[in-house]
Amino acid sequence: MFGGFTIEKIIMIGVIAAILIGPERLPHAAEWLGRTARKTREYVQGARSRVQEEMGEELGDVDWKKLDPRQYDPRRIIREALLDDDTPTSAAPAAAVSTSVAIPRTTPLVAKTFTSEEPPPFDDEAT
Repeated sequence: MFGGFTIEKIIMIGVIAAILIGPERLPHAAEWLGRTARKTREYVQGARSRVQEEMGEELGDVDWKKLDPRQYDPRRIIREALLDDDTPTSAAPAAAVSTSVAIPRTTPLVAKTFTSEEPPPFDDEAT
C-alpha cells in the first residue's frame, strides 16, 4: 500500500491518465512527471539534510511517535485525568490534612471600598 493507494488504484489512475492524455502527449507527460518527482525528492532530501545540520545530534534523540497528534484522544486524556489520584501538594502531614475541620465564618463578608489613599491591589502578572 502506497500512502492509502493500492496497486490496483495506481494502475487504474495510470490507464485513465493514458487515455485522457493520448498517445501523442504521453511520452512528454511521463518525462514531466519523472522530472517533477526527481526535483521533489531532491528538495525533500535537501530540506531533511538542512534540518539535520541545524538540529545536530538532538534530532536523533526525538521520539517522533510521542509527538504525533493523532495519538491524543481527548476522551482518554479526560478519563485519565479524572482517574488520577489527587495527592495533597502541601508539606502538612497526612493526619493533619484528614482531621482538619473548616471553621464556620461568624462575621458576614463585606465588600471593601478603596480610596485614593488606599488603591486596590495591582497584579502585574494578570494584565
